[in-house]
Amino acid sequence: MAKLSNIKTDTPIKLLYIGDSGSGKTGSLVSLVAAGYKIRMLDYDSGIDSLRTFAHHQCPEKLDNIDVIQLRDKIKVQPTAVYNGQAGPVVPPGQAKAFTDGLKFLDKWDDESVPAEWGTDTVFVLDSLSAFGRAAFAWAQGMNPSAKDPRQWFGQAQKGIEDTIALLTSPAFNTNVIVISHVNYKEVTDGLTKGYPNAIGVALGPIIARYFNTLVLAESTGAGKLTRRKIKTVPTGIIDLKSPIPFTLEAELPLETGMATLFQQLKAAM
Repeated sequence: MAKLSNIKTDTPIKLLYIGDSGSGKTGSLVSLVAAGYKIRMLDYDSGIDSLRTFAHHQCPEKLDNIDVIQLRDKIKVQPTAVYNGQAGPVVPPGQAKAFTDGLKFLDKWDDESVPAEWGTDTVFVLDSLSAFGRAAFAWAQGMNPSAKDPRQWFGQAQKGIEDTIALLTSPAFNTNVIVISHVNYKEVTDGLTKGYPNAIGVALGPIIARYFNTLVLAESTGAGKLTRRKIKTVPTGIIDLKSPIPFTLEAELPLETGMATLFQQLKAAM
């Protein structure tokens, strides 16, 4: 047993970062690079163009501090219903490797380093949980292509995702973590709509959020030259955001510098 005042809190940051498509989530990570962090990313969205553009503009000398591995299953168009009764774009059996390849890289990166040992000057980024969920579902289908009930695929995919999140947020994974996700809006009770991290299916979103002490939202308002992007840190009427420093953290941070500010304040409170 240890008294709360004596418990070590100098631990890596584990952060869930959600927002609608186009809200600027990936590009906003450049403020961490400018602040001196190294970013190592598993990119399932093929969406690093904005990060590259902002890094070239704000800190070109630190461009090599961003290391990205891109993963996506090859989708083929089937002219006839040859796989699970589906025609059209599908991932054929035995070729869904993006999910398991990602797990291999979480054990050992392509430079032979161990992600769990990168330390607190590095941020591992999973971009995005939404696409990672699709890869997990394709993997589950390929593992059991003859299943008659699709719930078996959903169940296996959801377990794989939750186990991965449990790994990333565990004390043994001694590296800062940012998991990026789109928002899944659903009606809960009496017409009330809530927003949750989008993974695979509707049941997993609320569960995923429980693994993180920090959950923030990238939000874009306005249009054209009047567009304003920000990072929100306090609950909205739709999304239950959270942080371990609610008394000192600003309710809104500029998207351009907000992630670096957030990390700075979280570290200072440890």
